[in-house]
Amino acid sequence: MEKTYTITELADEFGITLRTLRFYEEQGLITPIREGRQRIFSRRDRVRLKLILRGKRLGLSINEIREIIDLYGSKPDEASQSLKLLASLSIRRRQLEQQKHDIEIILDEIEKLEAHCRQVLTTATTPNEGQSDTA
Repeated sequence: MEKTYTITELADEFGITLRTLRFYEEQGLITPIREGRQRIFSRRDRVRLKLILRGKRLGLSINEIREIIDLYGSKPDEASQSLKLLASLSIRRRQLEQQKHDIEIILDEIEKLEAHCRQVLTTATTPNEGQSDTA
């Protein structure tokens, strides 16, 4: 008999909420069997959940994850899935590299503004030369 999992077991194992699991179910990414009100997840659901969470960590959208998982389920070879994943990862890499570039520009601007503020504060707290303290 195949090992099965409850919603609580999977949530605990992967450190996610029950609501997250229900969302993935609503999206059709996992399909537990229902026994009354209880959801019973198969090993296949567990593997799919693992792929979903990996995709989310990589920043892939739900639709991108769905396409990759659907390829995984429909093709016995991994070539189609690998090609799709490679394309998605390439796009994501470009997005992250652009974000990294943008962040570097912003950090450089912050550094310049901080230096300017320090200079203003230093000038403001230094007594002016030539002025006496007695007025």
